[in-house]
Amino acid sequence: MTLIEVLVAVVLFSFGLIGLVALQGRAVQHQMSAEDSNRAALLANEIVATMWVSGTVTLPAAVVTDWSNRVADTANGGLPNGQGTVAVAGDVATVTVTWRPPGADSGVQHRYQTQALLP
Repeated sequence: MTLIEVLVAVVLFSFGLIGLVALQGRAVQHQMSAEDSNRAALLANEIVATMWVSGTVTLPAAVVTDWSNRVADTANGGLPNGQGTVAVAGDVATVTVTWRPPGADSGVQHRYQTQALLP
């Protein structure tokens, strides 16, 4: 009888450990998502800072292309499957950074968008 009780205790303990491992996996996934969101905000801030330095929201195409290539380059601080766009309407620039996390469904896409108004 004692052997059965020990076996049941081991099974329950094993289920608890499996639950903890699954919880750790989800925590890492959420941490990576937060890191990507933070990186998207930093990349958008980088192009807006360039606009502030130049004094205009209309940047040369080469500058925007270089920034967009940096957004897509994961080896140099970019995002996985990242794309960066800048749309200018009057004095307002809308900066959009989109990315799709690795292993996510093709329909899952994250987006960070900000607007800059220069006087």
